[in-house]
Amino acid sequence: MLNLYITSSEKKCGKTLLTAGIAGTMQSLGYSTSVYKPVQTSGIEKNGFMQSPDLTFVKTIDPYINTHFSYLYKHNLEPMISSESDNEQIDIDYINKEYKRITSTSECTIIDGDCGLLSPLAPNTQTSDLIRLLSIPIIIVTTPTENSVNNTLMTIFTAQEKGIDIRGVVINNIDKDCNKSLLTSIPRVIEEFTNVKVLGLVPKLEKDFSPEDLITAVLNGIDIESIFDVKIEKLDMN
Repeated sequence: MLNLYITSSEKKCGKTLLTAGIAGTMQSLGYSTSVYKPVQTSGIEKNGFMQSPDLTFVKTIDPYINTHFSYLYKHNLEPMISSESDNEQIDIDYINKEYKRITSTSECTIIDGDCGLLSPLAPNTQTSDLIRLLSIPIIIVTTPTENSVNNTLMTIFTAQEKGIDIRGVVINNIDKDCNKSLLTSIPRVIEEFTNVKVLGLVPKLEKDFSPEDLITAVLNGIDIESIFDVKIEKLDMN
């Protein structure tokens, strides 16, 4: 089983885009892949039904990727606050059961986290508690900005304090005119102050990118084998 939880060090770092790209890549490499969104806030109502915008996007990359969610809220708030607004409390034991069901039918399951590690899900329950319950490794997505080192280090130290297995960091949404010195320094500083490796540098894609563009960016920019801790024959053949 190749399972991974994707979290981020900050908002608007392209985490769901990267989730879709990794899922599409694994599917293209021959692994039956599922993307699981335990909690989706900012749900969209369409034709009288609530939809998950993140999972809808994943389907645009590859319609054969299986997608699942457990809780869907319309408010763009922290999960616990959204659940209180919609009067539906989050139960991480239920999420754990759903996760086991999904992983039993997929070779690769990727969880797209909706919030940071310390975000409350329910009374006395944070996202980090869910990750530990699932016993799933994480990757941390960040961006090359002035605050990214501080935010990434805080996320890493929090995960380590909570006993969470960190596979690595991916720096995402790298603009063409990104400061080269900044881009060189961020991975060096992260690795210098932690025992966590930077396993990918992914460029910012044009607005009209295709699924193939995204998968190519993932294959060229990320060490997929290290992220999943597995040797992939198709990659070795290229």
